[in-house]
Amino acid sequence: MFDKFREECGVFGIYGHADAAQLTYFGLYALQHRGQESAGIVASNGERLQAERGMGQVNDIFTEPVLSRLPGNLAIGHVRYSTAGKVSINEAQPFAVKCSFGQIALCHNGNLPDASESRRQLESEGAIFSSTSDTEVVLHRIARSKSSGIVEAIIEALCEDEGAFSMLFATPRAMIALRDPRGFRPLCMGTLDGATVFASETCAFDLIGATYVRDVAPGEVVIVDEDGVRSINPFAARPTTHCIFEHVYFSRPDSLVFGRSVNKSRHLLGRHLARECPADADIVVPVPDSGVAAAIGYAAESGLKFRFGLMRNHYIGRTFIEPHSKARDFGVKVKLNPVKDLIEGRRVVLIDDSIVRGTTSRKLVKMMQDAGAHEVHMRISCPPTIAPCYYGVDTPTREELIASHQSVEEIRRFLGADSLGYLSLAGLLEAVGDPGDQRHCTACYTGNYPTRPIIPGQSGDFANRTTGCRSANASHLREKS
Repeated sequence: MFDKFREECGVFGIYGHADAAQLTYFGLYALQHRGQESAGIVASNGERLQAERGMGQVNDIFTEPVLSRLPGNLAIGHVRYSTAGKVSINEAQPFAVKCSFGQIALCHNGNLPDASESRRQLESEGAIFSSTSDTEVVLHRIARSKSSGIVEAIIEALCEDEGAFSMLFATPRAMIALRDPRGFRPLCMGTLDGATVFASETCAFDLIGATYVRDVAPGEVVIVDEDGVRSINPFAARPTTHCIFEHVYFSRPDSLVFGRSVNKSRHLLGRHLARECPADADIVVPVPDSGVAAAIGYAAESGLKFRFGLMRNHYIGRTFIEPHSKARDFGVKVKLNPVKDLIEGRRVVLIDDSIVRGTTSRKLVKMMQDAGAHEVHMRISCPPTIAPCYYGVDTPTREELIASHQSVEEIRRFLGADSLGYLSLAGLLEAVGDPGDQRHCTACYTGNYPTRPIIPGQSGDFANRTTGCRSANASHLREKS
């Protein structure tokens, strides 16, 4: 069973560039870490949308002949790791449909927990779905809207949801970007040679030479068309609850996420961890790649030597993606191998970003011991993970999370480590620049959800389910400068 939280998805879009599809390909390449199951691009030549989707990774799907079928100066793209629905080409995004508003395409990072209920209602009224994705529900709502225009229809379709959604829409002549009012998932905005660009992370901007301008604000809708860029705020305000795990694990360290350097946050995670959980040891070894920045911070704060004592094979997928149990049994050894001359006879502080089930961590501890480590002290750069996420991350059930039902000492014994230490929630919040816990969702560490989630297999609904709109008519909404 996978022993990390699975990524969600990544989105990228560009308006106003002659090489829109090619640049979207590069943008998705930079966001590949956010999803490896499928990828897709929809482009417009100003008259019609053209879609290309496939299973697998970006460079395998988008060959030169495929990209040549995507002309135009507007494109949106998506990399997927399923958090809802099946794994097939039918679920690959962007979705593209034709309705009374004309052609429209949509890609989504997040999760709409009440989509199942909405889907059942739509099906009872005669709607036909082509996928199991929660995202398709949004398109059905739009198609049934009586609003005067596509922007108004999108707003109406999403007013009912208290879920997590960072979305990009494309029509033949416009692009629309938006985030849910709580801002669970990241979405940033930039420019390139006069074109407007959107992406889940700024590392995608770096690859194509775009300039980061700002984040799309929680609850903001940005419309880009031949009249320029305009912004409206149609959703009722909600407290900001950014996913704190973006800084712990999901995002690339070279990105800005929620306006903050991921590398800086992870370095500070390590420094705080060293203060809270020191170890009488010789070297600090990261679990690559997500544990590297925290391990550097731990070593700097503790004065211990930093060593790359585990080497990663970058030519395989992440361990938890392997679909067969036999592959997972040796997946850790395929992916990571100890450098014995650095490990042997030494007391090792092993730094990782999280423990989910504990199975991978147990194998890593044994790997260090088999390589001759005198002691192995496990240190985790976040608090114990005790609760699943319902906002766009595919996580195990509460029962499968080892920290939900075992103490730190019990987990240590299961891992076989000489000691085990987790970063405190206060230390985590301090490291991400939010010591007062005013801007982040920390439900996976506390069990305190910012909304009442619909749990699979249980009946129920969101408390205060309707997000609400300030107005159903976008012409009456305040525009940002």
